[in-house]
Amino acid sequence: MDFSVEPEFQAKLDWMDAFITEEVEPLDLAFPGKAYQKLDDRLRKIVDPLKEQVRERGLWACHLGAELGGQGYGQLKLALMNELIGRSTWAPVIFGCQAPDTGNAEIIAMYGTAEQKERYLRPLLDGEVFSAYSMTEPQGGSDPRLFTMRAVRDGDGWVLDGEKYFTSNAANADFLIVMAVTDPDAHPYERMSMFLVPADTGGVEILRNIGTMGERSGHHAHIRYNRVRVGADALLGEEGGAFAVAQARLGGGRVHHAMRTVAAVKRAFDMMCERALSRQTVDGVLADKQLVQAAIADSYLQIQQFRLLVLHTAWLIDRSSTREARTQIAACKVAAARVFHDVVYRAMHLHGALGVSTDTPLARLWQAAPLMGIMDGPTEVHQASIARRVLRGYSPQPGLWPSEYLPDKRAAAHTKYGDISP
Repeated sequence: MDFSVEPEFQAKLDWMDAFITEEVEPLDLAFPGKAYQKLDDRLRKIVDPLKEQVRERGLWACHLGAELGGQGYGQLKLALMNELIGRSTWAPVIFGCQAPDTGNAEIIAMYGTAEQKERYLRPLLDGEVFSAYSMTEPQGGSDPRLFTMRAVRDGDGWVLDGEKYFTSNAANADFLIVMAVTDPDAHPYERMSMFLVPADTGGVEILRNIGTMGERSGHHAHIRYNRVRVGADALLGEEGGAFAVAQARLGGGRVHHAMRTVAAVKRAFDMMCERALSRQTVDGVLADKQLVQAAIADSYLQIQQFRLLVLHTAWLIDRSSTREARTQIAACKVAAARVFHDVVYRAMHLHGALGVSTDTPLARLWQAAPLMGIMDGPTEVHQASIARRVLRGYSPQPGLWPSEYLPDKRAAAHTKYGDISP
């Protein structure tokens, strides 16, 4: 098991590190909240040259595998890239790997027709458009077994009717990928199909945009699809195959998100350590206090363990598939929320009033902590998934006593080697 990369790729990572620090992170301060909006002329003059530098380095839109038209770096290298990209809100856009567009691009590349790839995938990979993933519903959350939005055949096309909730960045999207029930009588995971729907199609109505904690204006749309008519060419993948498409979309993306989480918590950890060495008390600095030392040690251990879990998961995917690594991917999702919560809280607490103010990034990070356990499925769903898969490797013990019941094991040992007790 080796997480190292060849010198040539390490040079790319070193360039990314300096480039993000010097050119991209300042965008977060100069243009906050603008990263996922369409560029005006002033921003385009700044952002387009930065994107071009990324392209020249062969680092643009690297999330697609070589067989799908990407660089083919693999999940381990992508994880190391995302550990750097996760430091900045603007960085995913500058590197052409912003969510939800990365996952949307992957499924169009895997399941789309040649015409769909030309119409939707090419401009998405070129950074010319944004997209949205319209899956969750008000009454069912992210559980597809509870979805009610319908897509019904009508002539040579389809009519979509129903509501979707929390469709992120729909207001800026040029097209949406919509999951709808096409056969309500089929197996729960074969009832739905995916559709590519241009955002300006008649009947697509954004009822309102919902914000999350800390956002002044929301960008998660509640959408009404009011008898939206699309052609037969809007179907993405096979009819009834939406669940498989959705699962294919999530695997690698969760690993990337986990490594961006590593970047966020390392930033909080760096602030914690700096504060501990800088803040004077009546009898020394905070770093001299054992409780502070314990907080730093615990945070260090959590980050290192989490980072190694993510790298191992990425390594495993490269050597097998996202399907074979489902348990590890789910573990990354659960661990990400916990590590984020714990480390950011300790860093914020150590900064006192400054930590909960808007003068440091910590308050904003803390407001994101609850979201970590909800986005891409709640923590509890992933815990249940992990447990089910882990338990498949075990079997119940027949009889009254457990397999490690010492009296029985001792008797077996005596039978094998004889009773040598005095």
